Amino acid sequence: MDSSQLLKGVLDVAVLAVVADQDGYGYDVVRRLRTAGLEDVGDASVYGTLRRLFQAGALTSYVVPSDEGPHRKYYGLNQSGRDLLDSSTKTWMSFAQTMNLLLRHDPEAAK
Repeated sequence: MDSSQLLKGVLDVAVLAVVADQDGYGYDVVRRLRTAGLEDVGDASVYGTLRRLFQAGALTSYVVPSDEGPHRKYYGLNQSGRDLLDSSTKTWMSFAQTMNLLLRHDPEAAK
């Protein structure tokens, strides 16, 4: 199974979960996702997801000067983002439970 296809479907919730723990700038979010086990996540995908979630009103942003290069744009979760993370978490848990039952070939899962 191509894990990149699975990742596309859950990248929003993964990014929200990482930013919920602590505000972060683009590469920091990429690094934390990879450290968590999503090694195949692409930089451009994460940057695009951060921008899209910000434009959708789920994230706040602010700029922090850096002594080591350009200023960094940090993203944080606002109430809309917390609500989205909560509903996405519930959806994911339900979906994952169903898939676990199906993959165990549980005849009760189809009911």
